[in-house]
Amino acid sequence: MAPISTASLPDIIFMLLFFFMVTTTMREATMLVSISPPKATEVQKLEKKSLVSFIYIGPPLKTQLGNDSRIQLDDQFAEVKDIAEFIEKERNNHDESERKLLTTSLKVDKTTKMGIVTDVKQELRQVGAFKINYSTAKDVKK
Repeated sequence: MAPISTASLPDIIFMLLFFFMVTTTMREATMLVSISPPKATEVQKLEKKSLVSFIYIGPPLKTQLGNDSRIQLDDQFAEVKDIAEFIEKERNNHDESERKLLTTSLKVDKTTKMGIVTDVKQELRQVGAFKINYSTAKDVKK
């Protein structure tokens, strides 16, 4: 009986490795807050995700930090006053032609009170970030 040829095994391994490298997406940020998005029936998918800045608002994952909703920018907790610096940093990371297309997406927990969301929106208005979107989960009705 002839032995099985393993000459094509490295090709298969590299093909699988390349497939997983191409299809895997990197996580945007390490979540410090719990997000359970509200449901919506009329949703649209964002076209260019590279032009979106995310602001997370929800209760902290670590219970010793309390139950009140907190703001997360990138990988750290922040205050409302830190949003202006965050938006300016995001604008500087893009070309001038793309700056007018930048969108700020609010990922807000459904149990969060609107007071903190309103404060965030007011701060975004003051820095000229008028394109705001709310991230939701699609409500599938049968």
